[in-house]
Amino acid sequence: MTETRTGTGPASRRFIDLHVLQSVPYSNLNRDDTNSVKTVQYGGCERTRVSSQCWKRAVRRYFQRSVGEEALRTRRIGEAVERHLAQERGWPQDLARRAGQHIAVGSSIKADPPSNDDPAWSTNAMVYVPASAVSELADIAEAEREKLEAAKDMKKGGKSILPKDAIDAVLRSRNGIINLFGRMLAEIDDAGVDGAVQVAHALTTHATDVEVDYFAAVDDITATWQDTTGSAHMGSAEFSAGVFYRYATLDLTDLLHNIGGDQAAARTLAQAFAEAFILSLPEAKKTATAPHTIPDLVHIAVRANRPVSYAAAFEKPVTADRDGGYAQPSRHALDRYATAATTLLGRRGLLSSGWASLEDKDLTGLGERADSFDDLIASAVTTALGQDA
Repeated sequence: MTETRTGTGPASRRFIDLHVLQSVPYSNLNRDDTNSVKTVQYGGCERTRVSSQCWKRAVRRYFQRSVGEEALRTRRIGEAVERHLAQERGWPQDLARRAGQHIAVGSSIKADPPSNDDPAWSTNAMVYVPASAVSELADIAEAEREKLEAAKDMKKGGKSILPKDAIDAVLRSRNGIINLFGRMLAEIDDAGVDGAVQVAHALTTHATDVEVDYFAAVDDITATWQDTTGSAHMGSAEFSAGVFYRYATLDLTDLLHNIGGDQAAARTLAQAFAEAFILSLPEAKKTATAPHTIPDLVHIAVRANRPVSYAAAFEKPVTADRDGGYAQPSRHALDRYATAATTLLGRRGLLSSGWASLEDKDLTGLGERADSFDDLIASAVTTALGQDA
């Protein structure tokens, strides 16, 4: 990473900006409510889009696998406790169900009673907790087992016999991934967490067309009968392809606040998030398209005071070069825009920048070239945490 300027003092904020260009073949990574490819009008033409929510879920799943630290987003926390008690601790099914009901009703979050469509009690707000919270809530039920055995099943309007403060304390707990992505939970005091990560919607650097794929499924039994023709099922699905620009920024100041200033933990979380953002891919229709590419280019900039997206580099849609393809023109467009933006800003707040890519030419506007994504990430995080951190 090329260090260009120090920060503005201990009070300045620190951001790690991640810019990714990635070629994705024929696929549909993110569908709308009609199973259509998501799109956006930008620069006077239609682009393929993948929502930030979709890619963030892919990032969270990658992060959890690589770090071994999981979190749960659910309205069915009571049912999760019920299954844990019955399957892991050998509780009778009816008692485990009662415990789960009292857990669901026992926090500061209102709970919805069972219905014909949903036979379980569920909180009317999603909780986002470490996976270990299920076991911790089961411990609360375990400590109150005698009371639960004497209690009745929960009815609408009833009150839980379990201690609300203890349940709220568990639902208030958090781990690294929650400290990164944040949590909105207004129903419990001090449970909200300001996210340190901001992720933009991914969009293609060029105009795209949505293609409709007609398909038919053959019945293997009737296909062997000579007097039978036709298919067992027919349908259609939408797909597109293109080079995506993806952008995210990690606010290290917010992350350090969330984890109590622990520098070692911040380094681990920042490196894990950067790797997850770079290498993750949404999995919609993966069995039918297998679009498992890697990024063509990754550019990381460490900044003080504010992040900077380079999405405007592609407001004018990239055109394919004369040999075909959008990947190389997209890489060069990003390089040109970064050069112009740095000149315009006067390197204001830019602490370092670097890149790693399949590109065989030097992209000087993106800083110093790294041999691998790992080297690029490590250098950026070291710079970010080493400057007045």
